[in-house]
Amino acid sequence: MAHPSENPLLAPWAAPFGAPPFADIRPEHFRPAFEAALAERAAEIDAIAGDAAPACFANTIEALERGGRALDRVSAVFFNLLGADGSDALEAIERDVAPILSRAHSDIALNPALFARVTAVFERRASSRLDAERMRLLERTHKRFVRAGAALDPLAKGRLKDIGERMASLGAQFGQNVLADEKAWLLLLETPDDRAGLPQSFLAAAAQAAVERGHAGGHAVTLSRSSVEPFLSLSPRRDLREKAFRAFAARGANGGKHDNRAIASEMAKLRAERAKLLGYASYAHFRLDDTMAKTPQAAHGLLDKVWAPARLAALRDAEDLQATIAVEGGNFALAPWDWRYYAEKRRKALFDVDEAELKPYLPLDGVVEAAFHVAGKLFGLNFTERRDIALHHADARAWTVLREGEEVALFIGDYFNRASKHSGAWMSSFRDQEKLDGAVKPIIVNVMNFAKAGAGEACLLSFDDARTLFHEFGHALHGLLSDVTYPSLAGTNVARDFVEFPSQLYEHWLEEPDILRQFARHHETGAPMPDGLIERMAAARRFNQAFATVEFTACALFDLDLHLIADPGDLDIAAFEAERLAAIGMPAGIAMRHGAAHFQHIFSAEGYSAGYYSYLWSEILDADGFEAFKASGDIFDPALAKRLRDYVYAAGNLREPDEAYAKFRGRAPAPEALLRKRGLGV
Repeated sequence: MAHPSENPLLAPWAAPFGAPPFADIRPEHFRPAFEAALAERAAEIDAIAGDAAPACFANTIEALERGGRALDRVSAVFFNLLGADGSDALEAIERDVAPILSRAHSDIALNPALFARVTAVFERRASSRLDAERMRLLERTHKRFVRAGAALDPLAKGRLKDIGERMASLGAQFGQNVLADEKAWLLLLETPDDRAGLPQSFLAAAAQAAVERGHAGGHAVTLSRSSVEPFLSLSPRRDLREKAFRAFAARGANGGKHDNRAIASEMAKLRAERAKLLGYASYAHFRLDDTMAKTPQAAHGLLDKVWAPARLAALRDAEDLQATIAVEGGNFALAPWDWRYYAEKRRKALFDVDEAELKPYLPLDGVVEAAFHVAGKLFGLNFTERRDIALHHADARAWTVLREGEEVALFIGDYFNRASKHSGAWMSSFRDQEKLDGAVKPIIVNVMNFAKAGAGEACLLSFDDARTLFHEFGHALHGLLSDVTYPSLAGTNVARDFVEFPSQLYEHWLEEPDILRQFARHHETGAPMPDGLIERMAAARRFNQAFATVEFTACALFDLDLHLIADPGDLDIAAFEAERLAAIGMPAGIAMRHGAAHFQHIFSAEGYSAGYYSYLWSEILDADGFEAFKASGDIFDPALAKRLRDYVYAAGNLREPDEAYAKFRGRAPAPEALLRKRGLGV
C-alpha cells in the first residue's frame, strides 16, 4: 500500500475551505484509502470497546462521535463522485466495497463489548446530569444499536451481517443497472416531422444531448427526466411519445444482465427476514417504528385518505382529455404516453399557459439567484461564488455561504445531466457540520439533471425543474444552517418522514408573485415575467394535480404494501406491482412515477424503503407551515423565520420531529392543509 501522504484521500486537504483535492484524486486511490480508513476505524472501536475505565458519556458516546473521520471523508468523496460523475472503474470499486462497508458497519453495531458500554451509559442516564443535546445523542445512539440487532444472540447477529452484505451488493447493482439502461438508449429526432411542434428551447437542449452522445448535428431525447418528460408534453408525434415512454418505463426491466426484477424480489425477501430477526411483524413495521408515523397503519391511512379523492379527480380529468382527443379526430384510448401531451394542451386552452411561454423567464442562473435571495431574506445568508476551488466536474460551481459577514459553509451546485450521472436530483455533503472539537463548517452539494443548453445559450428550466431546484436547495439549507455539536445529530440526520419538510416548505417561496416578479426575467431581454402570466400561472397551479398525486401515491402504496408482506418468498415483483395497481384501481392513462424495476428510492439504498410515503407525510407539515407565513401577511415574517431556523433548519435531530414542528408552528400540524394545497377537497 502506498504511503498515506501519497494518497490524496488520506493526506491533509489544503484546498480552500478544506475541500477535497478533486484534481488529484484518481479511481486507483479509493481501494487503498478505504482499506486504511477501515483499519483506522476498527482500531478506534477496539480502543473504545476495550477501555479498562468504566463506561461514561465521554469515553464511549463522545468517543464514537469522534471516530471514523477518515472513513467518513473517503466515503463522502467516493459516493458523491459515483452518483454525479461515475465511471466503469468507480462502479467496479462500488461492487467490491459495498459489502465490505456493510460488514464493517455490522461489526461495530453488533460488537457485544461496545454495546455493553453503550448500555451501561444509557441505563445510568437518569442520574447522569447530561444536558438536552447529550441526552438526545445518548438515546439515539442506544436506539441505533438496538435497531441494528446488538441485543440479539450470536447466531442472529451472524445472519444479520450476511443479510447486510448481500443487501449492499444488490443495492449497488440495482442502481448501476438503471444507469446502464439510461446510457444505452436515446431517440434521435432525424426528420423535420420528428421535431415538429417542439420549441426552440427544447431543441437546443436536444442538440446538446446529441453532441454529448456522439451525434453532433442531430437532436436526441434521452431517458433523463428533464429530457423525456418535456418531450412527452410537447411532441405531437404519438408514435415517438410511445417509444420514449415505453423506454423510460422499462428501465431495469429489459431482460439480460441489467434486469432488476429478481434483485428487487430478493431484497424484499431479505428485508422481511431481517425484520423478523429483530422482532417486527414486517419490514414496514421495523422501518416506521422510528418515524413520525410510528406505524404502517398510520402511513397507510394518510395514503388512503389522499388516494380516493385523487383517483376520482384523475378519472374526471381523463374523461376531459379523452374528449380533447375525440375533438381532434383521434380514435384511440388515452394512454400514459398521451396524458402529458393532452394535459398541456388543455392547460393552454383553460389558462393560456404553456411551458414554451414560461421557460424563457426561468433561466437557471435566475432561479439559483432566487433561491439564494429567499435564503437571505429568511435566514440572513449571503452567497459569493468562488472559482479557486477545484470541483468534481467542470460543470459544478461553488459558493461561500456567509452569515453576518462570517463564512459558515461551502455550497456546491452541479446542475446538468450527463451520461456519467445517476438520474434524479439530490442533496448530499462532502462534510457535515459539527462542533465537537471546534467548529467544522459543512460542504453541501446539490445535484440535478437539467438538460444542458448549447454553448453560449441559457439553460432554461420548466417550472417543475425550478421547483426541483428550490426543493433540493431546501435540503441543502438543512445542512448549511445546521448548528449542533455532534455529527450524528447534524443536518438531515432526522426521521425520514420529517426530512422532506424543510425541502418541500422551501418550494412555496418560488410560487410567490413578488419572487417571480423580481427573478423570473426573460433570458434575452431581461424583462420581468408579465403580471398577466404570473396570474394565469397561479390560476393554473392546481391543474393536473390529480395526475401528480396519483402517480406518486401509487408508488407509495406499492412500496408500503410490498414491505408489509411478512414472508415474500420468491415474489414475482412485476406481477405484484400489476396486482396492487389493479387492486387500487389505477387509472389506465397514468403509470407509477417509479416502476418497481427502476424504483431507486427504495431499492438502490434503504433511505426511502417502506418510507416513500414520507413525501406526502411531510407535505402535511409544509402546507400547514407555509399557511402560517401567509396568515402573518409577510412571507418573510422575522419571528416565524427565526423559529423555523432555530427549531428546524439549524436544529438537526436535537428533538423529536413533532416537538420540533410544534415549537416552530406553535401547535401540531393540521392535515387538512395538504388537501387544500392539492385542491382535493376541504
